[in-house]
Amino acid sequence: MKTVRHTSRSQALQVLYQLDVQKNLTLDTGLDYFRANFESEGAEAAFVERLIKGVMDRLKEIDAKIEEAASHWRVDRMGRVDRNVLRMGVFELLYCDEIPATVSINEMIELAKSFADEDSPKFVNAVLDRIRINNPVPNKAP
Repeated sequence: MKTVRHTSRSQALQVLYQLDVQKNLTLDTGLDYFRANFESEGAEAAFVERLIKGVMDRLKEIDAKIEEAASHWRVDRMGRVDRNVLRMGVFELLYCDEIPATVSINEMIELAKSFADEDSPKFVNAVLDRIRINNPVPNKAP
């Protein structure tokens, strides 16, 4: 069963992917795209927008964390889906204290299974788990 949060993460991933592919798009354009193409309201829409804004506002910092954890991989050489799943996962791990790390990692693995190739879930799991271990968040939900 897909949860509301899973659907929201899927929508956020699609917008982040679009922003990644079309470098000329702005954050505002991406948010407008989300509002025009997805049927999310209230808390769902707020969560999607939080993910998109959070990733885009901290993109350099998030990418640095990914490169630090993904041995021998540069972010710009990763597949777009993998890269954006990881970005969203890092944002949740480091900045969404109310979401347990295991939930964030499991959700990102599921997105990788749905949108990426067969090796992506293992890669996403390994990178996000390393980030979780190397960057403990004191107030993180258990």
